[in-house]
Amino acid sequence: MLADELDFVVGVDPHRDSHALAVVDVVSGAVLFEATVAASSSGYAQAVKLVDQHAKGRRAFAVEGTGSFGAGLTRFLTAHGERVLEVGRLRRERRSGGKTDALDAIRAARSVLTQNRLATPRASGEREALRALMAAREGAVNAKRAGLCQLHDLLVTTPEPLRSELRPLTRARLLQRLAATRPERRQDPELRGALLALRSVARRVPTSTGYSDKERHWRLDKHRSIIGTWLCRGWSHLIEVIHFDVRSNV
Repeated sequence: MLADELDFVVGVDPHRDSHALAVVDVVSGAVLFEATVAASSSGYAQAVKLVDQHAKGRRAFAVEGTGSFGAGLTRFLTAHGERVLEVGRLRRERRSGGKTDALDAIRAARSVLTQNRLATPRASGEREALRALMAAREGAVNAKRAGLCQLHDLLVTTPEPLRSELRPLTRARLLQRLAATRPERRQDPELRGALLALRSVARRVPTSTGYSDKERHWRLDKHRSIIGTWLCRGWSHLIEVIHFDVRSNV
């Protein structure tokens, strides 16, 4: 039980600019202290200082959103040797008095008291760096896809004979030609407007969604490292299961 491991749980309701804290006694569930700190390095240090004053003993921080607004606090606490528990997204209740961050911090702390299996935040470091790179690439791919779809829609209504000139071009050649076009030289206002729109979209479409050679090699190395770790852990677990089964049948 959690009461055998901890004396206090510090619930945290994180936001972009501030974090609400609530110290809860594990045995009684009573709220011992509440505070709000800034979402910054100095605010994180202040949070630890306040908790040191009101939760002297075995403790853990129950943080909601360790991968979003609570990521900075989670990294700070982990670096300073604090135990951090991950709280799933809490169900917000409608309150006549409006949202109260202090109540959400209390609910975050009390939510771990009723759980049989406690969750810990995902490991940071190289894994987090890889996640950031993949998120950046996914954003570039989505932006390119949206731009190409918009470009296709504009080409459908482009006046002739320009439409017939552009249709046979490859994607790369089309983007290159439209990005370098000069609509102001056209006399027809409809054609000039179409070219302005096409050039604007073509220049916003990313020319590349990949990594540099150095980033690509780093990414492959980290993929191999993470996958290798998972395989080793899975193989070790399988061996333990086999040994246990063999011993049970002897």
